[in-house]
Amino acid sequence: MNAETPSQRISIVADGALLEGHLTCPDNATGLVIFAHGSGSSQWSPRNRFVADQLNAAKLGTLLFDLLTADEAAHAACRFDIGLLAQRLRTATHAVGDIARKRKLRLGYFGASTGAAAAIQAAALPDDLFRINAVVSRGGRPDLADPLALEQLASPTLLIVGTADPDVLDLNRQALSLMRCEKALETVPHATHLFEEPGALEHVAALARAWFVRYLSGEQPHHQYAR
Repeated sequence: MNAETPSQRISIVADGALLEGHLTCPDNATGLVIFAHGSGSSQWSPRNRFVADQLNAAKLGTLLFDLLTADEAAHAACRFDIGLLAQRLRTATHAVGDIARKRKLRLGYFGASTGAAAAIQAAALPDDLFRINAVVSRGGRPDLADPLALEQLASPTLLIVGTADPDVLDLNRQALSLMRCEKALETVPHATHLFEEPGALEHVAALARAWFVRYLSGEQPHHQYAR
């Protein structure tokens, strides 16, 4: 993370589990993006941390944290339990709620792989306190979200997929067809699932940054907190 940007370690308690995270929030932040990584990844993922740095530079705060404990992450049943991951994501959202309220930060989710399904499902959940103003998926599996969640999702949602990841691209197109919210699908030329090709991750970061700036800045009419 950028050493000039205020950051802190935080602990989140969810269902008796202690989840560790890293909150970075520029002094002039207009929004806060909560990351949901996929199976086999962690808050230390260099791809997510790269994107987070780009968002921080655009006056957006970021929360990177582990959706599962180390023991839970060892079990595939937990890693692919989208309902559990979505609830953990909402718990994390409430954990940083005081910061969001005091600083009037609009909220967004950035999900990768199975984390994208969790982000969509969490954003679609009814909540008396918070509304998610934008969702971005990087190489995600939105098709794993509950079909009803895809239909009920109201947050503007951007799906980013590499053109060299044809199976996931097809699944994203199918999920996109079920969404009724403002939505877009952007492809990164020649990129595979992990966006390891030269310039691919930079392309992802630029797309995500533009989407979040658009919907988490003060220029868009919205209601941050649910009424």
